[in-house]
Amino acid sequence: MKPFEAIVREHGAVVLRVCRAVLGPDDAEDAWSETFLAALRAYPSLPPGANVQAWLVTIAKRKAIDVHRAAARRPVLVPELPDRGGAAPGPGEHDGLWAALRTLPQRQRETLAYHHLAGLPFAEVAVLLDSTEAACRRAAADGIKKLRALETEELR
Repeated sequence: MKPFEAIVREHGAVVLRVCRAVLGPDDAEDAWSETFLAALRAYPSLPPGANVQAWLVTIAKRKAIDVHRAAARRPVLVPELPDRGGAAPGPGEHDGLWAALRTLPQRQRETLAYHHLAGLPFAEVAVLLDSTEAACRRAAADGIKKLRALETEELR
């Protein structure tokens, strides 16, 4: 079995890209850290020959769900809405890809992240999303189509 540090070096960038695509830049690093903390605890019991990248992406998916659930429970107290008219853009606002990904439905965004960013085959994406391979292929195709349409629209 490889040392866990080698696993982090080998798969860390892919897991971070998946976290960014699914959660956005603000919550991605925390989810990445939580993913590898959970993976460190479970790594000794990982069966030999297991697909480590798919295993890590599965953990990242669960951590992303945890982030979404925690955000839904967190109250947001705002006395009045701020005027954002001339405000400077926040971190990551210039990232056109993330802005485009935010426009996609959750299923399409996750399918694209797991398949195109993590490199998982559609069969494994289907297991992660509790769906069928055909539905995942359709979601990916629809997501890519919408991203291309947005890109074409921006170029006009």
